[in-house]
Amino acid sequence: MLVMGIDPGTATTGYAFVREDDDGAPVAVDYGVILTEPKTPMPQRLQHIYREMTRLIRAHQPDEAAIEEMFFGKNVTAAITVAQGRGVTLLALADAGLKIREYKPAEVKQTIAGSGNAPKPQMQEMVRALLDLEKVPKPDDAADALAIAITALQSSRWERLIDS
Repeated sequence: MLVMGIDPGTATTGYAFVREDDDGAPVAVDYGVILTEPKTPMPQRLQHIYREMTRLIRAHQPDEAAIEEMFFGKNVTAAITVAQGRGVTLLALADAGLKIREYKPAEVKQTIAGSGNAPKPQMQEMVRALLDLEKVPKPDDAADALAIAITALQSSRWERLIDS
């Protein structure tokens, strides 16, 4: 099972591909970020995100995908731009025919660190430890995408256990 995790945005979109090894432990296959330039018009930024998502999906052929749900803070403008990036990402996933799981930030934190209020440094260290990486994955958006993919892998494992 190969899961694609996504931390959506318009300036930076984190992505990760995580699979289970033969013992059921999560293994990072690939991770990174899709960057867009702030001065580029929004339609072209969104097009770039969509094309890169499509390219990554074709290259890795994940079995399913997971994406973080929107968290609305006080900055409505920022929320709208993140939602636009999330929208084109969801479109790329749907076009590929992938099963899509969506998680609230607190759900991901609970799965990875055991607390829905875990601070970012704790989350990053837990991702590093769970994936047996030498150092904390950078940038933050890629580490977040890894956490989302691990969360989906855990959910999938529970579903398979229940179904068997």
